[in-house]
Amino acid sequence: MRESGLTRRLNILITGPYGAGKTQFIRSISEIPVVSTERTITDWLESHEKSLTTVAMDYGRLTIGKDVLHLRGTPGQERFHFMRELLAREVHGFVLLVDSTNPAHLPQAVELMDALEDLRGLPHVIGANKQDLQNAAGLDTVRAGLQLEESDLVLPCISTRKSSVRQVLIQLLDRID
Repeated sequence: MRESGLTRRLNILITGPYGAGKTQFIRSISEIPVVSTERTITDWLESHEKSLTTVAMDYGRLTIGKDVLHLRGTPGQERFHFMRELLAREVHGFVLLVDSTNPAHLPQAVELMDALEDLRGLPHVIGANKQDLQNAAGLDTVRAGLQLEESDLVLPCISTRKSSVRQVLIQLLDRID
């Protein structure tokens, strides 16, 4: 529970499979220029989806009320798994972002959650991203595909919209409180 009048500095992990929208999530909401480590994709199989990928991290900051959120975005490619582990240290909560238009993301997200098993007890929310697209899976489908517990909160998200990203983070803050 938060004491009134005190500013909290919270480390928030933004994680998810490759191409889920993590970098855009942070860019949409950060009140400072985002520190990004995006590089040109060298794997031609992955380059058909997008031209850049995060190789180390994204960092942004946001103030909501008296809370200062330090947003740490992880790389999605499995070969950078060691960065996820480093960025997950000393976090207060996390957002698991999935591309709800890509059914292949759901098993990848389950594997990611298994790999970050130590975080499961932390406050978290699941952002079903790209809900503005016609082929987006519904929240119940995302929940079932991720094999979530009833207590896991699945939220609609559009990472290109600041208001949507803010709502996801507000819901996470409610869980941290």
